[in-house]
Amino acid sequence: MTNGVGESDGVDYLTGCEVLREPDPSDSLRTFGAVVQALREHAGLSRAEFGELVRFSKHTVESVELGRRMPDESFVERAEDATGSTGALRKAARHLTRGEAGLAAWFRRWARLEKVAVSLCTYECRLVPGLLQSEGYARAVFDGTIPLVTDEGLESLLDVRMKRQRMLYDKTTVPFSFIVEEHVLRRRFGDAEQMRELYDHVLEHAALRNVTLQIVPFEAGLHACLDGPLQLLETPDGRRFAYSEGQQNGRLIADVKEVSLLQQRYDKLRSQALNPGESLGLLERLRGEL
Repeated sequence: MTNGVGESDGVDYLTGCEVLREPDPSDSLRTFGAVVQALREHAGLSRAEFGELVRFSKHTVESVELGRRMPDESFVERAEDATGSTGALRKAARHLTRGEAGLAAWFRRWARLEKVAVSLCTYECRLVPGLLQSEGYARAVFDGTIPLVTDEGLESLLDVRMKRQRMLYDKTTVPFSFIVEEHVLRRRFGDAEQMRELYDHVLEHAALRNVTLQIVPFEAGLHACLDGPLQLLETPDGRRFAYSEGQQNGRLIADVKEVSLLQQRYDKLRSQALNPGESLGLLERLRGEL
C-alpha cells in the first residue's frame, strides 16, 4: 500500500518499513538529496556506511539522494549527526515539498504562489489560458503533446487543470486579469459543438465579478508583449513575481526591476486591448459565427 502519496520503492531492510517513491519528485526533494549526497561524500562515507549511521538501508539513502523519497524526521536528525551537525539538513528539510502530479516541474513554484496571491494577471498569445480552458479544449491540448502521454496520465493532467480553475470561484476577492490575442480564440479545434463549449466556458468564467477578460484584436497591430506569454502576481506581503514559459521550460522571475518592466508592458497592452465589454461582445460574435 502507498496511501496515495507515492509508489513503493521496496522495503527498508533496517527499519522494516515500506519505502515510498515520489511519483514526480519536486525540485526541493532533488536539491535536498543532492545536499545529503555532498555532505555524505565529504564525510568519506559510502551509502552503506551512511545507512548504518542513520539506521536506514543504503537503498533508502539512495532514494533520498535522488529525490525519490520524502525523508522523515528521524532520517533528517540522524543525517545531521552523521554529517557534523551543521544544521544545513535540518533547515533545508523545512522547505521540502512533494511533487504535484499533473504540473510540470518548472511550473510548481509558480502554482504555489498562485494559491496565496492577492492578484493575478495573464497574457496569452498561444493558447486559451489554462484557468479559462473548457474540459474539451484542455483534453485536446494534452492529447496533442509530444511525447504522447498515457490515458491515465492524460486524465491526471486534466484533473489538475480543472481543479486549478476552482481558484476563480474560491478566491472571490482576488482580481484575475486575462489578456488574450484574438487569433487564440479563433483557432479551431474539434467540431463546432466543442468550439461552442469553449466559448461558453470562457464567457461563464469571464462573467465572474473578480475576473476581467480583454481581447487584443487583429487591428491592434504590434505591441510590447510580443516576446511571449506572461503571468504576473502579487503576494499578501506586497512582493511581485512574474512567470514566463517556453518550450519545455519556464522561468519564475523575482528580480524587482525585471518584474517592474514586465508589469509596465502588461499595463501598456491593457490599454491597447478591447475593454471587457467589447471583449465579451467579440467572443459572443465568434460563438454566433459557428
